[in-house]
Amino acid sequence: MIIMESNYNNGRFEASVNIFVDPAQKAQVIDALEKVENIDEIYDVKGEFDIVSIVSASSVEEFRNVLHKKIMKIKGVKSTVISVVLKSHKSLSNIHKCPEPRPSLSKNLPP
Repeated sequence: MIIMESNYNNGRFEASVNIFVDPAQKAQVIDALEKVENIDEIYDVKGEFDIVSIVSASSVEEFRNVLHKKIMKIKGVKSTVISVVLKSHKSLSNIHKCPEPRPSLSKNLPP
């Protein structure tokens, strides 16, 4: 038996949940996914899957509950493929961080 504590990313368990949906209900599925608190990111994609989402939870048990009791219960969701994040090497949250403001040089210049 393998016990996973977390993905070591700020003590959170993260996974990519790739979702196959009924094409006629895709918009409604996305609306419902937006209301699920544990879903951090949602992407409407073309390719093998219809929707890709990033889900975080405090434990594997919480993730399993989100998957089975929330995501899979949404009308229009056909099936999912899960990829567990083992380690994050580059994250959008790191890209969007603003650098510290630099001191203004203009205050040292004469008017």
